[in-house]
Order: sequence, then C-alpha cells, then structure tokens
Amino acid sequence: MQIILLEKVANLGQLGDVVKVKDGYARNFLIPQRKAKRATEANLKEFEVRRVELEAQQAEILAAAQAQGEKLDGMSVSVAQKAGVDGRLFGSVGNADIADAITAAGITVKKAEVRLPKGPFKAVGEYSVEVALHHDVVVNVTLNVVALAA
Repeated sequence: MQIILLEKVANLGQLGDVVKVKDGYARNFLIPQRKAKRATEANLKEFEVRRVELEAQQAEILAAAQAQGEKLDGMSVSVAQKAGVDGRLFGSVGNADIADAITAAGITVKKAEVRLPKGPFKAVGEYSVEVALHHDVVVNVTLNVVALAA
C-alpha cells in the first residue's frame, strides 16, 4: 500500500515521503495513529496544501522534546526495590518503574520512551538508561537501583 507520511517514522521516512508498506502495517498502525494517509490523488493535494502547517507542528514537537531533553540529560534517579543479601532483586526494575522515578523527579516521561535493550534490571547497581523523547532526541539518564530498607 502506498502511503504519505504525516510525520517522521523511524526506519521508514520523513514527513511528506510517499512510501510503500505492507497493508497491515498501514491499516493497523500508521493510519489509526495518524502518522500516515493513503497516497490517493485527493490526499496528495490535501497534503501539499497542509504541508507548511504540518512541518511547523513537527518543528514545535521537536523543539519541546529538545527542551525537555536538556533538562533530562545527565539526570540521576534512584529506584528502591527489595533485594537479597547478594544484591539480586526480588523482581526487576523495568520501563514503568524508571518512568515513574523520572516523573517523580519533575519531568514527565512515558513508559514507552524509556529504552531497555537488554531487558529489565535484576540487580542492585548503577546503570545508564536511554530515554527517547523524539526520534532525534535521545538522552542518557543514570539509574541507581538500591536495596529497599526493611
């Protein structure tokens, strides 16, 4: 299916690109999320009329993400979990726990923005975590996992 991208999509293209994707990806994800439209003649004409508005909107979103990224870059957050004497956690520290800790520190972050490529943390220690606020804005946050005082 041919679609017009209404915003930058990772590994696919930039705003305004006409790309061919699998039908299910377009119908089930891109179009319902308003990231794309079908590439019909009417939609192409409508897009060209709205191009400046969409580019300004995307630039505003990027500027907000960069401002939030400057506040967040190099930040250190701490999460307390129950742990055994050897430092292994009774459970794990995942995306939601990290997002909650950053939000408690005063900067709102969604769970989906926290990247853990190696999975959740299962031991006490200090870790570097990537937070992707936008496709072009990825910052590092220091996570300190400590044992909960019993």
